[in-house]
Amino acid sequence: MEFEANDSTHEATIEELYPDEKIEGNSISIVDIQDFLSQELPERKILLKPWLPSQGLAMVHAPRGIGKTHFGLAVGYVVACGSEFLGWKAPEPAGVLILDGEMPAPALQERLADIVRSNDKEPSKPLRFLTPDLQPKDRLSFNIADINDQRDLDKYLNDIDLIIVDNISTLCRSGKENEAEGWQPIQAWALQQRAQGRSVLFIHHSGKDGRQRGTSKREDVLDTVISLKQPSDYTQEQGARFEIRFEKARGFFGEDAEPMEAQLITDTNGTQQWTYKKLEDAIHEQILSLYEEGLSQKDIASEVGRNKSSISRHIKRAKAEGRIL
Repeated sequence: MEFEANDSTHEATIEELYPDEKIEGNSISIVDIQDFLSQELPERKILLKPWLPSQGLAMVHAPRGIGKTHFGLAVGYVVACGSEFLGWKAPEPAGVLILDGEMPAPALQERLADIVRSNDKEPSKPLRFLTPDLQPKDRLSFNIADINDQRDLDKYLNDIDLIIVDNISTLCRSGKENEAEGWQPIQAWALQQRAQGRSVLFIHHSGKDGRQRGTSKREDVLDTVISLKQPSDYTQEQGARFEIRFEKARGFFGEDAEPMEAQLITDTNGTQQWTYKKLEDAIHEQILSLYEEGLSQKDIASEVGRNKSSISRHIKRAKAEGRIL
């Protein structure tokens, strides 16, 4: 059944869902071009340059076990500190709320302690967490698609500029994951946060095709979509090592949007450090290593996912530089 704007049944439904909100006939605002251009709108700043602006909506997705949570925690920490991560700079500190939906509290505490110990800066703006293990025992798990949970969350957002949702599967439950309709309540919530001046970073799983899992409707309003994947020569003892690719980049391009490879390294003292380089440079080094092991150009091409002509160019370049014979 479709409701008309003045349908009493529709109004009763809205009153039930939003009991504190007054229903008015004219509830939207329309502005003409002259008025719009004359408005003094707040400047859109950058939380993490180049890909995360204020009032920005973004997503990072990866298969299980790649390092999505490491990535999300690092982003949250540097934004709250006003520092740097993988060459991306936070110009000034900003308040961060991280919503975690699955990590055991002791494991989350350990990861955060490692981050603090390995950084020379501490947050000068709020850095707060919601974690399932510390919720009241009789409370159902947090769900962003639930209007009551959204209202509960609103109480803690006054000084928050960035909300990190880790992850969609555990915290955004509304209908089937691959259906666009199920995403609508979460998208509406994200757009509401943007209207109130906040940014949202969703962390999600990749599907079998390498794209973000589920409906592509999620990407419609996003400024940035980042995918993480393991390099072809990845080994398990390397821990969090992944390729970073921008699948959607609104407002930045060129060198800022080039793919890279990153790795989280822990030394013998337990100090962590992120290393990174352009993906093309990482692949170049991998090709030379395989070439020196005696693999044919055909086998190297299969190993790194490039064609033979590309392998030949890398080898010619290395010979010209005197790196190989």
